[in-house]
Amino acid sequence: MTQQETLRTYEQICLDKLKKIGISTSAEWCAAMGYKNDNGLAKVIRRINSNMPYKLKVHYDKRPRRYEAL
Repeated sequence: MTQQETLRTYEQICLDKLKKIGISTSAEWCAAMGYKNDNGLAKVIRRINSNMPYKLKVHYDKRPRRYEAL
């Protein structure tokens, strides 16, 4: 494996996609990841929020919630 190749978890891939699309709802994030269901990333979002809360900012002030990768 070369230095440029790094192993990434699915959570990191999802966070990179969120950083690419900017602040968005979970439905928009799911569509960007290729899911047809609006809540396809629900467990992944929960896992990111519990294991790596410093990488995800959740905007609770409006519904639906908006997510931002840090």
